[in-house]
Amino acid sequence: MGRVALVTGGTRGIGEAISKALKAGGYEVAATYAGNDEKAKAFTDATGIKTYKWNVSDYESSRSGIAQVEADMGPIEVVVANAGITRDAPFHKMTPQQWQEVIDTNLTGVFNTIHPVWPGMRERGFGRIVVISSINGQKGQFGQVNYAATKAGDLGIVRSLAQEGAAKGITANAICPGYIATEMVMAVPEAVREKIIAMIPAGRLGEPDEIARCVSFLASDDSSFINGSVISANGAQFFA
Repeated sequence: MGRVALVTGGTRGIGEAISKALKAGGYEVAATYAGNDEKAKAFTDATGIKTYKWNVSDYESSRSGIAQVEADMGPIEVVVANAGITRDAPFHKMTPQQWQEVIDTNLTGVFNTIHPVWPGMRERGFGRIVVISSINGQKGQFGQVNYAATKAGDLGIVRSLAQEGAAKGITANAICPGYIATEMVMAVPEAVREKIIAMIPAGRLGEPDEIARCVSFLASDDSSFINGSVISANGAQFFA
């Protein structure tokens, strides 16, 4: 049996690619989702990857969900905190609800996902934490004060956990994807998509599999001396 890997938001988009890549690498993968039962079932039917439903913004739901995963599959040794939402609006129009929903999922959700597994990782002397941040957490973005704040905060979580976990064999790293050809991005009008691509020196959108390969490396033994790092996968659009 391979190591058990938990991927939040692991049935769609970048998360789906990550789940598939880790399974292909020999991991026992548990993928979480928040609401789309039909998509989750189709994902499991197609991949054989087990899915679990909970909202990462709720600590007790996360804790009990993680306990169920470990009861079913064994101790979680790899965590990929990928689940995230957007509630975009210019700051002068942003509501407290739009702010709080994004904070609860994208920032507190990372705490809720990692905190329950952290003691076990410390006891076993091994763990791999990978947080999916964003280029917009590095550079900011118009209409995304809430989202950019959470993704920047995720980098602070990673850099702090790296220092706390290093002596216990735990690494914590982040990936900051640029614009990736997910369903969400491909659904925007072509004219808007062309403007986005024009800002990317590589001249194209990234592919979900390219982010998944970064995760596979950071989850592996080969990355054992890489800790507290940020991989910017954005086609040279931004240098942190």
